[in-house]
Amino acid sequence: MPWSVRWVGGGGGAQSQKQCKKSSFAFYQAVRDLLPVWFLEDMRTMEVFHWEDGGKVSLYSPSEALLYALVHDHQPYARHLLTKFPQSALAVPSQSFSCCQASAPHLAMAVRYNRVRVLFRILKAVQGFPPGDRAGHLDRRGCSRVEGGKTALHVACELVRPECLLLLLGHGASPCLPDGAGNTPLDTLLQQLSQAPAVNTRAKLLCLDCLFLFVPQDVPFAMKQQLLDNRQRWQDLLGESRYRCLVGLAPPSLFVGAMRVLIRTISPEHFPEALDDLPLPHFLKPLDLKLES
Repeated sequence: MPWSVRWVGGGGGAQSQKQCKKSSFAFYQAVRDLLPVWFLEDMRTMEVFHWEDGGKVSLYSPSEALLYALVHDHQPYARHLLTKFPQSALAVPSQSFSCCQASAPHLAMAVRYNRVRVLFRILKAVQGFPPGDRAGHLDRRGCSRVEGGKTALHVACELVRPECLLLLLGHGASPCLPDGAGNTPLDTLLQQLSQAPAVNTRAKLLCLDCLFLFVPQDVPFAMKQQLLDNRQRWQDLLGESRYRCLVGLAPPSLFVGAMRVLIRTISPEHFPEALDDLPLPHFLKPLDLKLES
């Protein structure tokens, strides 16, 4: 079986590199096949090595194992890593796994693969970090060359992931940070809405409504002038009330204002569970996020 590969010390560099590739692929297969957590941890800590740049041989770290768990949606393994190694599971992985060594990519990857439940567990783990570290994870900008300096919120808007978007906002991710091109998450979402032909419009507007609950009223955004210059088109896309609120012609509706007040009463530690306790009919709540706490 492929996962029975064991490391054999010594030997030439080419032989060592070949052995690393075999054991690395065996670990990849084992996570992909959703093998039990105990088996994966035995492999990770005792037998599986990978070859890094410069000829360095290394075991898989909890951070690198979590990336595999994210890709293959191995939720029990992700839960184990985040529970047992919360800091090291969300640390910066080696260069073999991340082009940019400035910060860890786990949040953005969870959004990109739409792993809502694993994202929820990552956000809960991050809440236990010191405030500075917490903000560094929530507002981490991606590699400028590959990810354009986007935060996880930008990715959620770009890929139209309303559940991921609401979870990030509710746990304290900033909705005002620009990416490498100077676009806020709101700009990114408006760019998606402006694409022709119009597709997935309902989900895009749902994302916009979620953003409205967290974005300050006077936040600057690059797309504002386009909205003003093409008023009729944007009114048709957004609806008149959303349009007028965005460009500053009218305050938020009473409902949006009330929801902003209610949302602020929920601490990140109790989000999204406390949404169920809001004094609102079920159909008025932002999203039905039924997630394990």
